[in-house]
Amino acid sequence: MDYNQLHQDYKEASLFGRYITIEHIEPLLAQYATTIVGKSVLGKPIYHLQFGTGKTRILMWSQMHGNESTTTKALFDFINLAHSDSALGQKLRSEFTFCLLPMLNPDGAYLYTRENANEIDLNRDAQNLSQPESVILRKTFEDFKPHYCYNLHDQRTMYGAGTTGNPATVSFLAPAYNESRDINEVRIKAMNVIVAMNDVLQQFIPNQVGRFDDSFNLNCVGDTFQHLNVSTILFEAGHFQNDYDREISRKYIFIALVSGLCYYYENDIVHNKIDDYMKIPQNKVVFYDFVYKNVKINYDGIEKSSNFAAQFKEVLKNDIITFEAAIAQVGDLENYFGHVEVDAKEAIYRDDKNNIPEIDAKATFSLGDSIIVNGTIQ
Repeated sequence: MDYNQLHQDYKEASLFGRYITIEHIEPLLAQYATTIVGKSVLGKPIYHLQFGTGKTRILMWSQMHGNESTTTKALFDFINLAHSDSALGQKLRSEFTFCLLPMLNPDGAYLYTRENANEIDLNRDAQNLSQPESVILRKTFEDFKPHYCYNLHDQRTMYGAGTTGNPATVSFLAPAYNESRDINEVRIKAMNVIVAMNDVLQQFIPNQVGRFDDSFNLNCVGDTFQHLNVSTILFEAGHFQNDYDREISRKYIFIALVSGLCYYYENDIVHNKIDDYMKIPQNKVVFYDFVYKNVKINYDGIEKSSNFAAQFKEVLKNDIITFEAAIAQVGDLENYFGHVEVDAKEAIYRDDKNNIPEIDAKATFSLGDSIIVNGTIQ
């Protein structure tokens, strides 16, 4: 299967970049037989889209965290494919019944925050069910009675695929269902699908797929659903080199979705692939957006060679996400990587304050004759 061409054919062109709100997706949802299953804290609609006639029921939800929009884009790419008259589209509809909540947290999406309008992380509200969005997800789960759940998220640029020195462009997790993180048939099914998706992704992004830590927290939705004996898979769209709009990561989430679904009807889903799952490198916090090495810094008349790092902060301005780099760490930075690395070769650090890099200061400075603005050499 030509996955690159498949994504090009069905990519939803109207969705682009990081800021995706309910207003962006409502015209797309209007093409289908959607229902409004409830409203957010601020009264925004939460849509439900169900299609397909197959015996395997799959529940998917995205943007549970409002500032995690990549998987929403990929989900609409998938919706385009699944509703098409192509042989694959028809096969998907005949093999599966899909239930989608394509934006669970529309308030957070509008505000570009992880939490909802009450500043509650919906992915820590699985037991309290204190928020209307959490109640909607749980009721949908109970009414639909899925065989599989897909929990669709984004992860920050700081994650690497183990110690490979590569970013974790896509990460997965088959959540634990108990404190001892035992592996039962429900988890094995999730692991098997993850292995199948990883096998395909390795053809496109070798050594850039990670595995999330499986520490158990029953307050998390994925852990709760796994605990309730429904195979659940966490998807995390991460960073691809220079892809801060997450348009390339979006493609790989789409490829993961399609390849995983093909695996369901082409293979024995109960075959044990635990070892292959465990070989996927575990996510590690090993990246900064910028790392500057071998920098001369003048500390009270004494010049010392040091390293420091800067990280982008995502800021919503006039409905556009801007990336503002700030100093995040100063030190040897051993075992850390930069998505961009600059070797200053002992050039002197200077800025418009005290000529010493300070945590949270804007990453605008000079290294010898090189001018750095917003983290980047001009």
